[in-house]
Amino acid sequence: MSSDPGPSQAPPSTRTAILNQAFDGDSLYALRAAVAAHAAEAGLPRQQVYDVVTAAHELAANAVRHGAGHGRLRLWADGRSLHCQVSDDGPANRDATRPDTAAWHREHGHGLWIIDQVAEQVNLDRDPAGTTITVTFTISSPS
Repeated sequence: MSSDPGPSQAPPSTRTAILNQAFDGDSLYALRAAVAAHAAEAGLPRQQVYDVVTAAHELAANAVRHGAGHGRLRLWADGRSLHCQVSDDGPANRDATRPDTAAWHREHGHGLWIIDQVAEQVNLDRDPAGTTITVTFTISSPS
């Protein structure tokens, strides 16, 4: 995983995001469906669509669980690559409205490892204002 922001951190103004959607814990299902539809429309074969959806879900779920409880996902393509960016506003407010983390009992740390296995590039930008992770997938021809 690279921490260098790189040129793909934010959608360049000359490219239009194909998906720009806010999310929270209650909208992850709809987010996955939107990512799948847009990744397929961008020309990714079925397995890559699954990989993009998995990465997007893991990043969004991490933003909900470890970040502010909500975030924004942006998806854009440049002809050769599909970029998926998830941003959150920083650490969660620890209050009574936060979901019970015991309900999420699982081994931790596998999501980012999986993303690193399926994406061509992973860029992480973390500062006091929040976290932005951009993953890049090379668009390959269907098998």
